[in-house]
Amino acid sequence: MDTTAAKTSSYEEPIFEINTTEGTIVIMLYKETPLHRDNFRKLVAQHFYDSLLFHRVIYNFMIQTGDPLTRDTLNADRYGEGDPGYTIPAEFREGLTHKKGAVAAARMGDYVNPERESSGSQFYIVHNPEHCKHLDGQYTVFGETLSGFEVIDKIAASAVDQRNRPRKDIRIISINEII
Repeated sequence: MDTTAAKTSSYEEPIFEINTTEGTIVIMLYKETPLHRDNFRKLVAQHFYDSLLFHRVIYNFMIQTGDPLTRDTLNADRYGEGDPGYTIPAEFREGLTHKKGAVAAARMGDYVNPERESSGSQFYIVHNPEHCKHLDGQYTVFGETLSGFEVIDKIAASAVDQRNRPRKDIRIISINEII
């Protein structure tokens, strides 16, 4: 594929490869959530996600990444608090649910975020939809996994500490828009 075309892609439902230390996950973003799609596309083009950790992993629930604080181990006590300095308005859409492999935006809790605005960079991928279905309509689902479900399973099965942080660092090496 011509990588120049991929970098200037205007596809309404772009496809990305998330290359991690555990393997590759391929995702597609939805045209129904253009604010989230376009923000993700922008951050990928800026290499924002390169070298970030999966900082929160809960087996049978989800795997979470996108916190820029995870680049520096001196910030370990603050993992999960980082963002690019902005939020994204919620884009709840009928039919976009927390199915296995769904890509959804993390956010602050309702008590400090009654509008349920999404983090500008943190996202999670659903491991088990049965334990995430209560999040439908509460967190913006903006994409889905096309391949790499075994990588999601492997990351979700990682040994974690009391904060649900993997004991072994699991990083995003890079994310590339391929279509």
